Amino acid sequence: MKLMKALTAGVFAGLAFAATNASASVLDTVKERDVLNCGTDNTAPGFGYLNTTTGEMEGLDVDFCKAVAAAVLGDAAKVKFITVTDKSRFDAVLTNQVDVVFAHTTIKPARESAISIDFLPINFYDGNGVMVKVESGVQQFSDLEGATICTTQGSSTEMVLTNAFKARGWTTSKVLTYENLEKLFAALNSGRCNAMSTDKSALAAWAGNSPKPADYLILPDTLDKSPFGGFVVANDSKWRNALRWVHYGLFQAEESEITQANLDEKMKSEDPFVQKFLGVGGGYGKDFGLSDDFVAQAVKAVGNFGEIYDRNLGPNTKMYLERKGTSNALWTQGGAIYSPLWN
Repeated sequence: MKLMKALTAGVFAGLAFAATNASASVLDTVKERDVLNCGTDNTAPGFGYLNTTTGEMEGLDVDFCKAVAAAVLGDAAKVKFITVTDKSRFDAVLTNQVDVVFAHTTIKPARESAISIDFLPINFYDGNGVMVKVESGVQQFSDLEGATICTTQGSSTEMVLTNAFKARGWTTSKVLTYENLEKLFAALNSGRCNAMSTDKSALAAWAGNSPKPADYLILPDTLDKSPFGGFVVANDSKWRNALRWVHYGLFQAEESEITQANLDEKMKSEDPFVQKFLGVGGGYGKDFGLSDDFVAQAVKAVGNFGEIYDRNLGPNTKMYLERKGTSNALWTQGGAIYSPLWN
């Protein structure tokens, strides 16, 4: 009888432990660890790229990693960058190697349903494109019938190209895949591929950072939509919601003209919304398990969304991607960058 009671107690203790683990959020884990493990690419200039001159990671995705670390832990330096590829990025989240991934990932329904991830808000609007060497004489996608077009392994572009071939009745065209963008670009330059295909932003970045940008042509065709978003493991609403509102905070900060430079002055504002938004005398943080000044911490670290964009993709960068007149502009300027109401 004593043995049976001991076994029963052990079973219930095990169930209680399992239930506790099951209910634990990544948010709690990150706080306890005091470091954010953020998955990102290191071969995508403008998004996630290791600057070999400075030895530092840089890019729009990298800045979102830093913003999350600042908002959650109060310090943008408390982030560990873990390199992921198009093929490995989902497993990295599902196996807890990373807490969140920002790696120029296209939001698609099958990814949320089949892979068990939850996407965060769109932080960049892009489209699948194709780039060739100017010397090839190719001017548009229709010129590539029978060609070998390369892309990255595990990317949605593989299916986009396959569907484009089928829609045009092309039976001799081929798709060849490589591990990452660096190897993909090398394949184009070596002549292994007649063209490389990925998101147009990545094409612009690789061409712009090459020794001779004029040697490359990005074709005018856009093969499919490609909205980017970060992602976390599915069904952890506490973590997902916190990160969603970090995103929205960066969008709203731009709309409210709150920048790194004027943040201290804005903290003194008498506007009730600005005070609460920045966590002065109370705020929204407690709703998400964050400090009330989580938006202020993120803006202090990386600036508002517009500042992040300009730093990595703006007119002073080699891969300049215009915001004006595109979906990447604020909604107040005709774009799709939009924060829900905070009040």
